[in-house]
Parts: sequence; structure tokens; C-alpha cells
Amino acid sequence: MPTAAAIGLGIVFIALVAAFFTTSWQGYPAHSGAALNQGADIATAEALRRVESARLMNELMSGRSKVGGPFELFDGSGNARRLGEFRGKVVVLYFGYSTCPDVCPTDLWAIGDALRALGDVSPDVQPLFVTLDPERDNGRVLKEFVASFHPRFVGLRGTEAQVTEVARSYKIFHEKVAHSGSIGYVLDHSAFTFILDRNGDYVMFLPPSTPADRIALMLREVLGKR
Repeated sequence: MPTAAAIGLGIVFIALVAAFFTTSWQGYPAHSGAALNQGADIATAEALRRVESARLMNELMSGRSKVGGPFELFDGSGNARRLGEFRGKVVVLYFGYSTCPDVCPTDLWAIGDALRALGDVSPDVQPLFVTLDPERDNGRVLKEFVASFHPRFVGLRGTEAQVTEVARSYKIFHEKVAHSGSIGYVLDHSAFTFILDRNGDYVMFLPPSTPADRIALMLREVLGKR
């Protein structure tokens, strides 16, 4: 049974993660009633995002909920790709989007560097990237994006509903957030690197900004298990 200290640390970690993956908002003029109402609506939406993000994180960390499972999405060429086709390889799986300003590219570079560090056993690992923004990440964009991190990366996309179903099965939170700039919206999302065994079963997740050498170490450990 978890100790009180462990439970307390878990709650703190969940709160930090929920805060980390929530978009910051600009203030609104104090003398505008409409602006105050808009600000209240935004605050409510932000609070709901925190709750949902924390719920998914709790399910991921607790070990009491199933994580992952079989799925089918489409690669950049429009071909249907199933998780099962990579059976026999260890899979490193990441969810993000191509216009993510910092977290996604940082983690994807680390995954690519980890694969290069594996040397001769690298072909036994299949890197997969699932876009959380299929509206903007079309096939061409997706192929070019993942290829910049490692040539064996397979980018996957689907409808909003399909992507959300897969993301939630891995306890990934994501939501569009309106943006006043030309991009229209950004994605508020959790960012974890998942490692699956040779049967496609979930083994572990690694937090954002995990260095390449740590990823490589975890991959070697899972590669040794048959």
C-alpha cells in the first residue's frame, strides 16, 4: 500500500503536470463587463482542463488503469498502419504536433539521438509519432516533420475522433486553445514518451525532456526482455 508520503508526492506531481500543460492566458480589462465574463469563461475552461489533465495523469501513474492497446491510424501516404504490424519490435511512441514550439521537437530529437546511440540494435526499435493536430498535419507535413528527427520514424494521423481515442487510451490529454495570432489555435497537451514491448504492450512512460541517454538505457532494458 502506498505510504502517505508517496501519495502526497503523487498529488504534488499531478498538480505540477496539470499546471505545466495548461496554456497561460492574458488578463482582461477590469472595467469591461463583457471582458470580465469572457475572463470568467476562460478561467472555467482552464480549470476543467486542469481537472481532466490531472485525472489522466493519475490513471497513468497509479497503475490501476489499462494503458494503450491495439490501434489503427494512417501514415503520411494514407496507408493504414496497425500497431500489431510492429510486433517483434520494441516501440517508442510519442504524441504531439508539428507546430509545437518547443516540447515536441526537444523530445523527438532526444528519441532520434537515442536510436542512433543504440547502434546495431536500433533496427529492433520502431519509433512512432501520432499527431494530435490532424487538421493541420496533413500527410506531406507529417512525413517531412518526422523524417527530420530520424529516417525510421513513422508519422500517424487520423480523424479527430480516431486520434483522440488512441491518445486517451495512453492517458494523453490534448485540447485546442484559441490563439489571437495568425495560427488560430495552439494545442494544450501532455507530452510523454511511451515504450511498448515486442508484443505492443505498454511498459513505461518517460517524462518530458528525458535525455537521449536515459531513453536509450530504457530501450536497451526492454530489448533484453523477450
